[in-house]
Amino acid sequence: MLKYLTAGESHGKALVAILEGMPAGLKREASDINKELKRRQAGFGRGARMLIETDRVEIISGLRKNMTLASPIGLLIWNKDQSIEKLHSVFCPRPGHADLAGMNKYGFDDIRDVLERASARSTAATVAIGAVCKIFLEEFKIKLSSRAVCIGGESSKGQMVERISEAIRDKDTVGGIFEVIAAGVPAGLGSYAQPDRRLSGRLGGAVMSIPGIKAVEIGLGFGYADKFGSQVHDAICYSAGGYSRRTNNAGGIEGGVTNGEEIILRACMKPIATLIKPLDSVNIKTKKSAKAAVERSDTCVVQAAGVVAESVCAYILADAMLEKFGQDCLADIKTAYKNYLKRIR
Repeated sequence: MLKYLTAGESHGKALVAILEGMPAGLKREASDINKELKRRQAGFGRGARMLIETDRVEIISGLRKNMTLASPIGLLIWNKDQSIEKLHSVFCPRPGHADLAGMNKYGFDDIRDVLERASARSTAATVAIGAVCKIFLEEFKIKLSSRAVCIGGESSKGQMVERISEAIRDKDTVGGIFEVIAAGVPAGLGSYAQPDRRLSGRLGGAVMSIPGIKAVEIGLGFGYADKFGSQVHDAICYSAGGYSRRTNNAGGIEGGVTNGEEIILRACMKPIATLIKPLDSVNIKTKKSAKAAVERSDTCVVQAAGVVAESVCAYILADAMLEKFGQDCLADIKTAYKNYLKRIR
C-alpha cells in the first residue's frame, strides 16, 4: 500500500525521500516535518554535525495548496556539508560499522564509498517520511512518542547524563534502550493469516532496519522467558466502550494483530561504532595491522534513535490503516474507520 524510497549520501548534495500511496485530502505543512527533523537532531551526546546542519525539508511534489493529491510525495533535505568529492579516502575499516562488509560486498577499494550511504545521516530522510505518516495517523487520534529508558545501564535522567559525560571524557561512545509508544491504535490492524502480514514482524523489522539497532522487544518481551503463562497473559474484560485488557504485557499486539491497547516497543541502540580512540583494524591496501579510521561522530544517539523509530513505526501503522480502511480518499477512509469502530464495539 505505502512505499517509500530514500537516496543521498552523508556529505552529498542532499537527502531525497519519495512516499507513494498517501491518500488525497491530507493537509500538510513543511513546518510539521521540520519539527520532527529538529527532534532527530536533539539529545545530549550528539556530535559536531548537529552544529552544522539545520535540517529543513522542501516538499517538491504531491501537494497542491498544502493538500495531498494521492500522487507520490517528494521530499528534499539539503546538506550544508557537501564535501563528498573532497573528503579523504578511508582504508582502515571500523569494527561494528558496515565498512568491511560493504567493501567486500560491492568490490570497493575505498571505504568512503560505503560509509557515505551507510551513515545514519540517511535517517533524516526516514524521519521526514515518518512525519508525513504521523500527520495521517493524527487524523485518527493515533499518536506516537518515545523516550530513553536507559543509557549505559543507568535509568535515571541524571545518571544517563553522567554516563554520556563519562563517555565524552573518555573519548568513547555509549548506547542504551529506548521505548516507543503508539496510543489510540484501533484493534484489528495486521493479520495472523500470513507471516509477512503480522504487525509485530513488520514493526520489529522496521525498527531493526535503523542503523545501530541490535535488539527489539514488544510489550513484556524478554520478560516472558522466566514466567508462567498465568502470570503474563492479559485478562480480557468488556464495558460500554468495548473490549479491553486489564494489563498490557502483550504490548498491544496478539497473534500479529493489534488488540486496541497501546503498542509498546523497546529497542537496544548499540554504542556508536566510530571511536575517537579507535580499535585495532587492518589496512585494506597493505593488509597490515592499523587503527580503525576516525570520522566525525556522536557520543550517544539513544534519544535520536527513538525519534527515528517513531518514524518507521508511524510508516508501518499508516500502511496498516490504509490496508484495512482504504487508500484513495481521506474522507472515505474516515467513514470506513468510523463504521468499523461501531461494529467492533
